[in-house]
Amino acid sequence: MLSLTRTGARCLLWGSAFSVWVFTFCLFSSAVHSEDVGSTRLYFVNASLQRVTYSSSVGVSLPCPAGGTPSAILRWYLATGDDIYDVPHIRHVHTNGTLQLYPFSPSAYNSYIHDNDYFCTAENQAGKIRSPNIRIKAVFREPYAVRVADQRSMRGNVAVFKCLIPAVVQEYVSVVSWERDTVSIVPGNRFSLTSFGALYISDVQKEDALSTYRCITKHKYSGETRQSNGARLSVMDPSESSPVILDSFQAGEVYAGQSIDLPCIAGGYPSPTVRWLKDGRPLPSDARWTRRLTGLTISDLRQEDSGSYACEVTNSFGSKEVSGQLHIIDPLRVTLSPKNLKTGISSTLFFTCSVEGSPEYAITWYRNTEPIIPDQHISIQGQHNDTLQITAAQKFHSGAYQCFASRKGHTAQDFSIILLEDGTPRIVSSFSERVVNPGEPFSLMCAAKGAPPPSITWTLDDEPVVRDSTYKTSQYTLSDGLTVSHVNVSSPLIRDGGVYRCVARNSAGSAEYQARINVRGPPQIRPMRDITAVAGRNTYITCRVIGYPYYSIKWLKDGMQLPDNHRQVVFENGTLRLTDVQKGADEGTYLCSVLIQPQVSINQTVHVTVKVPPLIQPFDIPSTSVGKLMYIACVVSSGDMPIRITWHKDGQLIVPGSASGVAIETKEFMSSLQISKVTLKHNGNYTCIASNAAATVSWERQLIVTVPPRFVVQPNNQDCIYGKAGVLNCSVEGYPPPKVMWKHAKGVGNPQQYHPIPLTGRIQIMSNGSLLIRHVLEDDRGYYLCQASNGVGSDISKSMILTVKIPAMITSHPNTTMARKGQTKELNCTARGEQPIIIRWERGDTVIDAERNPRYSITINKKGDEVISTLKLNPAERGDSVFFSCHAINSYGEGRGLIQLTVQEPPDPPELEVREVKDRSMNLRWIQRFDGNSIITSYDIEYKNKSDSWDHMYTTRNISPTNNQANIVELHPACVYSIRMFSYNKIGRSLPSKELTISTEEAPPDGPPMDVILQPMTSQSIRVTWRAPKKELQNGVIRGYQIGYRENGPGSNGQYSIVEMKATGDSEVYTLDNLKKFAQYGVVVQAFNRAGTGPSSTEINATTLEDVPSEPPQNVRAISVTSDEAVITWAEPPRMTLHGVLKGYRVVFWSLFPDGEWGEMQNITTTREQVELRGLDKFTNYSVQALAYTQAGDGVRSNVLYIQTREDLPGPPAGIKAVPSSPSSVVVSWLPPLKPNGVIRKYTIYCSSPGSGQSLLSDEANPEMLFYRITHLSRGKQYHIWAAAVTTAGRGNISSKVTVEPAGKVPAKILSFGGTVTTPWMKEVRLPCSSVGEPAPTIKWTKDSSFLLFADSQRQILSNGTLVLRSVKAEDSGYYTCTATNTLGFDTIIVNLVVQVPPDQPRLTVSTTSTSSITLAWIPGDNGGSSIRGFVLQYSVDNTEEWRDVFISSSERSFRLDNLRCGTWYKVKLAAKNSVGSGRISEIIEAKTHGREPVFNKDQPLLTHINSTHAGLNLQGWTSGGCPITDLMLDFRPKGTWAWQSLKANSTNQLFLSELREATWYELKMKACNSAGCGNQTSQFATTDYDGSTIPPIKSARGEGDDVKKLFSIGSPVILVTLGVALLFIIRKKRKEKRLKRLRGETDENNKNNRSIDTPVKGPPQGPRLHIDIPRVQLLIEDKEGIKQIGMLLHVNKHTFQSLGDDFYHVKSLSHQLVWVSLHHQALIQNSGPLIDMSDIRPGTNPVSRKSIKSAHSSRNRYSSQWTLSRPSQSQSTASARTLTSDWRTMGSHGITATESDSYSASLSQDTDKGRNSMVSTESASSTYEELARAYEHAKLEEHLQHAKFTITECFISDSSSDQMTTGTNDPADSMTSLSTPSEPGICRFTASPPKPQDYDRGKNVAVPIPHRTLDPAKQQALMLGHSGLGSLGASSGTATLPQRTLTMPSSNNAATASTSSTSSNPTSSNKVGGSRDSLLESSSSALGRLQKQSVGAYSKSYTLV
Repeated sequence: MLSLTRTGARCLLWGSAFSVWVFTFCLFSSAVHSEDVGSTRLYFVNASLQRVTYSSSVGVSLPCPAGGTPSAILRWYLATGDDIYDVPHIRHVHTNGTLQLYPFSPSAYNSYIHDNDYFCTAENQAGKIRSPNIRIKAVFREPYAVRVADQRSMRGNVAVFKCLIPAVVQEYVSVVSWERDTVSIVPGNRFSLTSFGALYISDVQKEDALSTYRCITKHKYSGETRQSNGARLSVMDPSESSPVILDSFQAGEVYAGQSIDLPCIAGGYPSPTVRWLKDGRPLPSDARWTRRLTGLTISDLRQEDSGSYACEVTNSFGSKEVSGQLHIIDPLRVTLSPKNLKTGISSTLFFTCSVEGSPEYAITWYRNTEPIIPDQHISIQGQHNDTLQITAAQKFHSGAYQCFASRKGHTAQDFSIILLEDGTPRIVSSFSERVVNPGEPFSLMCAAKGAPPPSITWTLDDEPVVRDSTYKTSQYTLSDGLTVSHVNVSSPLIRDGGVYRCVARNSAGSAEYQARINVRGPPQIRPMRDITAVAGRNTYITCRVIGYPYYSIKWLKDGMQLPDNHRQVVFENGTLRLTDVQKGADEGTYLCSVLIQPQVSINQTVHVTVKVPPLIQPFDIPSTSVGKLMYIACVVSSGDMPIRITWHKDGQLIVPGSASGVAIETKEFMSSLQISKVTLKHNGNYTCIASNAAATVSWERQLIVTVPPRFVVQPNNQDCIYGKAGVLNCSVEGYPPPKVMWKHAKGVGNPQQYHPIPLTGRIQIMSNGSLLIRHVLEDDRGYYLCQASNGVGSDISKSMILTVKIPAMITSHPNTTMARKGQTKELNCTARGEQPIIIRWERGDTVIDAERNPRYSITINKKGDEVISTLKLNPAERGDSVFFSCHAINSYGEGRGLIQLTVQEPPDPPELEVREVKDRSMNLRWIQRFDGNSIITSYDIEYKNKSDSWDHMYTTRNISPTNNQANIVELHPACVYSIRMFSYNKIGRSLPSKELTISTEEAPPDGPPMDVILQPMTSQSIRVTWRAPKKELQNGVIRGYQIGYRENGPGSNGQYSIVEMKATGDSEVYTLDNLKKFAQYGVVVQAFNRAGTGPSSTEINATTLEDVPSEPPQNVRAISVTSDEAVITWAEPPRMTLHGVLKGYRVVFWSLFPDGEWGEMQNITTTREQVELRGLDKFTNYSVQALAYTQAGDGVRSNVLYIQTREDLPGPPAGIKAVPSSPSSVVVSWLPPLKPNGVIRKYTIYCSSPGSGQSLLSDEANPEMLFYRITHLSRGKQYHIWAAAVTTAGRGNISSKVTVEPAGKVPAKILSFGGTVTTPWMKEVRLPCSSVGEPAPTIKWTKDSSFLLFADSQRQILSNGTLVLRSVKAEDSGYYTCTATNTLGFDTIIVNLVVQVPPDQPRLTVSTTSTSSITLAWIPGDNGGSSIRGFVLQYSVDNTEEWRDVFISSSERSFRLDNLRCGTWYKVKLAAKNSVGSGRISEIIEAKTHGREPVFNKDQPLLTHINSTHAGLNLQGWTSGGCPITDLMLDFRPKGTWAWQSLKANSTNQLFLSELREATWYELKMKACNSAGCGNQTSQFATTDYDGSTIPPIKSARGEGDDVKKLFSIGSPVILVTLGVALLFIIRKKRKEKRLKRLRGETDENNKNNRSIDTPVKGPPQGPRLHIDIPRVQLLIEDKEGIKQIGMLLHVNKHTFQSLGDDFYHVKSLSHQLVWVSLHHQALIQNSGPLIDMSDIRPGTNPVSRKSIKSAHSSRNRYSSQWTLSRPSQSQSTASARTLTSDWRTMGSHGITATESDSYSASLSQDTDKGRNSMVSTESASSTYEELARAYEHAKLEEHLQHAKFTITECFISDSSSDQMTTGTNDPADSMTSLSTPSEPGICRFTASPPKPQDYDRGKNVAVPIPHRTLDPAKQQALMLGHSGLGSLGASSGTATLPQRTLTMPSSNNAATASTSSTSSNPTSSNKVGGSRDSLLESSSSALGRLQKQSVGAYSKSYTLV
């Protein structure tokens, strides 16, 4: 197996700071540029390969990680630089560069080959690169064993198992898996496998101790696997202890980007908490850090993650800490720049090696794989040697440069290819000669290319061009290395003309270009310098002419015009070139003559001096030998004197003297070198150098000194060891160096023939001539000949004999072998090598001594050159299953053979245990401990009845060995069995396991219920009847039945829904409800007993009854056809929503009037899907709905569809008046038509005079104007006037005709019309009363013919007589009379104003309930004068305030709430809605769906099965209570302990408690919950002893006294608190008694005052009396608004209060106008119940609008106390003790008229259930204080209610200003809040507040109960509260009776008097008062508004009960 260790290559990111450095570097190295080197390149295939580990038995092939294009030569080397050589069958390098290492035996191991560093090179024309060193290591097959230690852990803690691997193989062996009882553990749940091979078991349980745990390991390279021993886990019960570290981490290094697990596991009790710290601080939040059970996992490691990590584990008993240092190492990444560089020779090169990663590294430089050594050209710089500089680079510096960075065995590299070439500059672009004018700018450009890029300089006539104001120069280099330079002359003068030259120079040379630039102007010649020329070379002389034009330039020498020979050339620009300058001919003065005009010239001279360089006469140096003389002469044949001559040897100056043995003699033009005695050191190159002022020349020749070869070290006979390296010594010397050649002759006798030895990597000749054999083989033995020659003298040679010694090695042995236990086993081992050979045997690590252990015997046999050793074991035992090794030893080495012996035997018997026992089966589990070193092939299980012998057994055979558990089936229920087990392998069968005894459980019934019958009851219910299964099939007592039902129609899922019921007898009945309507259902029934459910009966089908459709017709459309006809069309509803057979359709429609009112609702029935509506009102809006109906009734209506009929001719105006307005004009007024039948466009008014003969006059009036003035009439003449309306359809019928006569004086007439006006409340209403008359009439308005109306804040009479009423209320309804009066007469109209208000509260009741629904019914209240549009139903769960809304049609009077929770109380309230808005909310009623919390059946046993470690629980003992059980929770603990163990059951049949303690008493708590609540069941049980015996009841070790102490410690604080509360109560009671005694006198005085106040009141003092018996009542009347004039009249029955006792009441007069009457019931104390908000009250209506306020005590027992209103018997007619009486009277004109009334009392009801039921009954009166009056009236009106009982759910009345209110409204109306059920002891309080100033109008109407009979004055006590201002109210005879209940308070100065009211003569009003059942209290107007002007508020409330 091959392991390749790699480090991933990464991209290098350049930082900004580094970029600045790179830019600087580019500036300094601008001479070097990077180019494409060409198609030749080198590369790495896998540069990260740095380690290879392989198995010695497998071998490895390793391709070279480098390559090149074109194909590179690939070679392998050792890290030392030695070439790789082939070793037959050991190592070989293939032609493609692949290195192959073959498998080998341990004796052939060679560390030089098998454990060494290698590298590979790739070489082509581009250069040569090498890979990083690769460590190649072979791993042997070593004997080893892995082990797992037993562990201990507390239950609930974590257990840690580690696989212990020997250190010698730990690097190569890893854990691959864990087994639990031979079954592989899959990570998850409670088992975790860590990355480092450990097994963690979290939340340890008792059952974990029953298993064994093994680890499985695998050798990474050999592939061998090992299995450890089986380890056990000891599980202890939790005991308090400090934390113990079970597994931890240590310091380490990890590469960045990887992940790491830091284990930290601790045990202890309580379970310790773990806290991680980094560098002493809590871990920062980072998604890469994950806290797991196994510890801390850090992914994607970064450098900043380095640091010190600490894990703290803490519990309440202590803490522990483990810490370690973590180092994050970034992998090294190297970047070498520049890349692929091409440049010129003599360039300066800079290479930068950038290293990223860990900071500690070392850098090494290579060129063509050779280490770079700094010299005169190369230097290595930088802190880390990261910069390489090459100065004056030469051709040999070309090649591949590599930078290696190394750190702790990891290496990274990068390389660059450098190509150096001749880079002499060349001019590639230049300028041309030109002529310019002075001041005309010009620019010159010169471009050159070279390597490195050249620099360019400029000259003008050989003078440098200096950058100044005249000359602007620039230069830049392009990316391709081209250098461009410019010279710009902006304003040239004559002096700026001349020859311009550009010169390009670099380190390789220079190039130049020149051309003349002529500037026009007078020609001149610049002064010229003298010139020195070198003989033999070329010289240029320039005539420095400026100005232009000129005619010509001539050169003369000695008066002769040049040229005068072939070596002279004159160019057109005037330049003279002298070629091959000669001293005599060319030296002298030259004249430049420029012809500027004909016959006019200018001249300038220049002198040329010629220098002659030296010339050395060639010479040679002959070869010589050692000891001879040598003379070498160097002669200079020509050259200017003086001449200097020197000598050099090998480039170094020769210093004459004895040290060098050289003498030098120099004369004027010659020098000689003399050597008196030649030696070898005189070999070398000698150079003669001559120099003068002109030049320096040299001449070089080599001196060769020859020496014949001779032996320095002669070869001798030699021994070499096989497989080792050997050197055959042979060292020679001579000059030239001798060439050594080795030859070989095989054999050990006389050599026959020598053959040259082929030199390979294995055999090489060393530099000194010795022969190196790196790996000696047997074939290398024989004769060797060493022969040397160098061409000087004769060859020399010497022979030797090589003997190869073979080390001892094992050549044959078995790797593995098998043996049978008890039999003899022989192990053979064959060895060879140099004799003698000793063979030693070892067992494991112990040497076997056969003499001391007779079970072993060793024999030795020799066969040829082999030695055979045999080890005999007699007999083989189980412990011999180990590694045996044979060791062969001789003088030259040692070999080893490893033999793995496995001793096989039959397996050990399995350890058998029972996991689960059922009625007909059992589940067995076993653990196979030892398999006999042979794979288990099968298992057999045998079982029998306990009373039978094993001869009558049953057998389950050939169970798969992969199983560790089995189910035994087909057992008999409730039977005792004995069980045993065998295991098999290839050797045989094991002994039987330990015998177990078990008992089976009961079985579910085997037969179904009989005679199942279905009977549909309703559209959603079916009744099911059946009989129990046959007795013989019941298998126990039938506990109950499960009824499964499913819908069988299309679209159903086919799944049964299950309900459960208890068994009641042989015949059963059950009703299925909440089914789908008109749907077929299939029903099956199953019986169940304690064991489970039996088979189901045959499915029987039945169909539910029909019901109404649940969806309306579809696509309902309406089309108006004519003005009185419309067509309605629709489509059939979806079939699934019909719920029956469709009988037809019904169309419901009604008209919508412009004032918002609805017309009469009509309907038409049809079977078609279309209907024509005829006879509709013309031009009228209609609402249309369609519905489908079945046999069951009408279905859901469709959405309202609106349609308008078309226009038609209008009807006649509804009325017309004509009155004279002057002698010549009349005014006509009219009313719009009652049926306009369209939009009135105009009115036509007709006027005619009968008998006058005049033509008919007509005129048109605007439709908005309802009056018209007709002028130009004749006085005293009668006229007939009528009118007609006009629509787009035409003119309608005319009105009736009226007759009028114009007159001068006109009596008062009213143009406006009377009639009925309807308006919503809180609106402004204008009642017009336009009048005419002369003189102008006066207008007066009255209401109900009783009160004269005056203008105030609410009413205003405009100048035109219109009455304006603002914010009208219900009490503003009535008949308003307008009277116009002048001196000539009067006129009157009556307007009936109807004010529409929101509807009154409905009366809501509950009709039926089921498990998931509540059906409600209601009776609507008064519609408020506007038809009801619909209802809003609100409901919520009783203990929440999350209300849900349901919108219901106005025609509905019942509704069913579906999908409710089973067994749950709900609160429901209802409100109606009309065109004005939503009315007041009904009483909140409460109802409960069927069902209750689960209960455990006492007839059912709680425990079904108990043994020593398990207990079976019977969950079927729970009855659901009608609601499905949703949660089932269990808690159990051993008795006497504190910690409970919790368990949540998912099944409802049976549950087993496992891992219990033997012989232990347990406490058990069970809780079952459904939507209705939770039921609890507790029990105790004891596990049996191991043998099945029971244990006695537990006796507390603590003794009975401990329980008493515990009870005392718990009860003492409770008792102290109770005593403190009682003491406080007694103190407060004593203080109260004293206060009552002190105030008793004040009470009597107040009673006297009250009676004196009542004296002026005429009439009987008694009125209808209402008795309310309340345990404690406070009547609180308080002045909150600071009203000054308050009177109070309080009548108290003295005898009544005296009979109550002193402790029952006290009356206290307060200073701030407050009277507090408290009545105490000594026996009963009640807390206040929840408040009900009564804030949305409108005047004139019932204020009982309720909003629930959550009670502080919302438990269900709050209904234990109920208030019941009952009618007393005749004997109880007088006021009984403990009764508060309130007087309700009718006020008349003569005082208070007494009437007779029955007395009702409210008392505590003893029947809680009846009290609750009365709240949802039809006749319930759960109401406020005022509804007690309603109950009274109902009792008088309904005969069947004479003896009715009513429940009062409130007894608290307040307004929204009370601090106790939690909800309210923004309406400024008065409010009243009443308590709901007075469920707890407390105070019933009645509070009233005066209205706010803007609300005075609301106090004008006062409501009192309506009297029906006159009462006996002697039987009544009066409590009358009147206002002092009532006596001045109007006393006209037309006033109506005013029934009142008024609450007033006395002022300090004035006494209150009773007010009177006159009797009404209005018959309508009288009828309402007399007996209307729908309006028990009536309101009427009075003059109470005057109180507002008197700043006295009406301290009252008004109520109307409906």
